Amino acid sequence: MSTTASEGLAGAGRATIIARSERQAMDWSLVLTSQDIATTILAFPQERRWGLEISETDHVRALDAIRRYRLENRTWQITRKLPEGTELRFHMGSVLWCAILAMIYGCSAFWPAIIEAGAMDSTKVISGQWWRLFTAVTLHADLAHLMGNITFGVIMLGLAMPRFGFGLTLLVALIAGFFGNVAGLLLYPMPYKGVGASGMMMGALGLLAVYSARLWPTHPRAFRAMWSGAGAGLLIFLLFGMNPKTDVVAHAAGFASAAIMGIGLSWLPNSRLKRAWLDWLAFGLMIAMIGAAWLIALRRAN
Repeated sequence: MSTTASEGLAGAGRATIIARSERQAMDWSLVLTSQDIATTILAFPQERRWGLEISETDHVRALDAIRRYRLENRTWQITRKLPEGTELRFHMGSVLWCAILAMIYGCSAFWPAIIEAGAMDSTKVISGQWWRLFTAVTLHADLAHLMGNITFGVIMLGLAMPRFGFGLTLLVALIAGFFGNVAGLLLYPMPYKGVGASGMMMGALGLLAVYSARLWPTHPRAFRAMWSGAGAGLLIFLLFGMNPKTDVVAHAAGFASAAIMGIGLSWLPNSRLKRAWLDWLAFGLMIAMIGAAWLIALRRAN
């Protein structure tokens, strides 16, 4: 907190207390009013700051009241208002995507050959069947496996989609699932086999973890928002992604790769990121990638 007593701004017998933001000026104004100190909120548009005008005779008492207020509110609060631009909303498109995964699982239950045709198989991928890196993302071993992924995915994808766009979120998540399978191919001993969209769903979590990165150059609380989001994302990853009975490598690679892509996308302004044509282009590309991979897989299986 800084203070100035300026006759040029406040006039003779008046003092000005400078605040960092409009919200802070309003909070301090309420504090001073509660102490029977008359105050006027000032705006300095060119300097992008705010201030409080008070009587010079109340200057010392006002500074003491604000100092005590800041000390009392320095500890962690259970609820805090999120910085502008970090508010989360839910997109129902995640339900549609998870319904598609459920439909594919239903088909594989009736025709088990689909699993054989699209499962991640390190030996076959090395021999040239690269499409399995994509098709395996849409398959599940059993109903419990499917329910775990779509329950987690509905929430994570639904929260990421409003920020990054419906199509772009799915495209990034699919690429994250691809990198999860690549990591398994490189790190697991051969032969390695696997199916599941968990790498893709952890990719959606990775996007959410870097949700606030766009605030870094502009918002005074950007550092706190960024690390709070990253910390929460890592905690959720540790809770759900590090189960020894699951594909931990795919989870970690999916989370990390999506977080890196999300940081890059977060620097784009909303006016560019949230364009309908870009959203539909990304969605079309994602569908084309999955469709092409499955078309090749099914043709090779026949």
